[in-house]
Amino acid sequence: MPDEMKSAFNSVTLSALEVLTGRFAGPEDLVRRGGVVSTITPANYHVKGLSSHVCLGDYVEHHSRNGVHLGEVVKVEPDAVIVCPIERGEAIGIGDPVIRFGAFRIAPDAGWCGRTINALGQPIDGLGPMAPGKRRRSVASDAPASMMRQRVKTPLKTGVRAIDIFSPLCLGQRLGVFAGSGVGKSTLLSMLTRADAFDRAVIALVGERGREVREFIEDTLGEHMGKSVAVVATSDESPMIRRMAPLTAMTIAEHFREAGENVLLIVDSITRFAHAIREVGVASGELPVARGYPASVFTELPRLLERAGPGAAGSGSITAIVSILVDGDNHNDPVADATRGILDGHIVLERGLAEEGRYPPINPLASISRLARAAWQPEEESLVIKLKSLIQRYEETRDLRLLGGYRPGTDPDLDMAIQQVPVIYDVLKQQPDAKLARDSFADLADAMKRAAQSEPQNSK
Repeated sequence: MPDEMKSAFNSVTLSALEVLTGRFAGPEDLVRRGGVVSTITPANYHVKGLSSHVCLGDYVEHHSRNGVHLGEVVKVEPDAVIVCPIERGEAIGIGDPVIRFGAFRIAPDAGWCGRTINALGQPIDGLGPMAPGKRRRSVASDAPASMMRQRVKTPLKTGVRAIDIFSPLCLGQRLGVFAGSGVGKSTLLSMLTRADAFDRAVIALVGERGREVREFIEDTLGEHMGKSVAVVATSDESPMIRRMAPLTAMTIAEHFREAGENVLLIVDSITRFAHAIREVGVASGELPVARGYPASVFTELPRLLERAGPGAAGSGSITAIVSILVDGDNHNDPVADATRGILDGHIVLERGLAEEGRYPPINPLASISRLARAAWQPEEESLVIKLKSLIQRYEETRDLRLLGGYRPGTDPDLDMAIQQVPVIYDVLKQQPDAKLARDSFADLADAMKRAAQSEPQNSK
């Protein structure tokens, strides 16, 4: 045994060795995989003796006087590694033994449906332990090979008319909901969880307010909780936990996808996931490259989101709907801009529409589904193009009409827009607790027909 390794383990007590012998063969194995805490900072701690035995992203076990705690290696240097503890309030002391753990794995199972868990896969709903599945999966797995994946082509109905008409989805699509704070992202996501097109649902609440967790699970999910798994990381938990929550949720969704099921994955919000990555990266010495965000943020976002979507032949699909909090209603901030380029479409919520009382406050002109043509029938596509043209004409002349500069009969297209666009807006209104629409185009056609029938009577 090298002299420097012997000195590094002088502080390891006999009781700690006894704890470790259940996992490792003997002191030689401990030396090969272990190290000791040498430096402690508010955000992480340094471990000597592990540099040659761990890789970036490996997990380690820290054995303190209060028990065994997990940490993740976020930086590897020749003489030490930097570890971020997973949990807050961990009692860390100089000389504490730290053992290589490897990749963090969970074993999802269909019996997890109806349960609420934390980012470590542990139940937090007070309903007792959960039986593990047959296969343990790393929470940091890779996306399916691009040429082996099925194509996305099966339309689905969400029941939200503004989405089904203007930005329709397909099974396996990845969609972003972009909005500022307090505009209604979580409310819209709660409506989407009630769609009947999915066999399973996995919901990741990242950085959520603690008081809203039970409200979302008991009121929003309600009867749908039986086919759902909720992964919760509240805003007061460590950045490592908030960073792990979407990874754990994605791993559970992948388990159901491989079983041939169509899964709805909701992440609320991907911005708080990026914030957690930023906290960890900056604390480990990573330099910011875009408005305070380090480069690791723009590496981790595609690694997570690319795991969603269709699987290989014979498997199911993961339809991912993620919310993106745009800082100061700026839709071009780095996280929003990077995420928009990864996803297969985006729904834009506008504060002005919410202030007018239009819910959901979806801007149909700014919202895009890259797979809309796979979901529309040819006649539906033609209709939507015409509707968007009318809405654009209506909105661009709003100031002119308010100033009294509009004269009926001078512009037939504008006359039609003024008559029909308010009807379209009324059809798109849906309260969060309202019944989901079965056929959005039929609802729109009925409303247009009623408006056309009442027009001659009004003119008389």
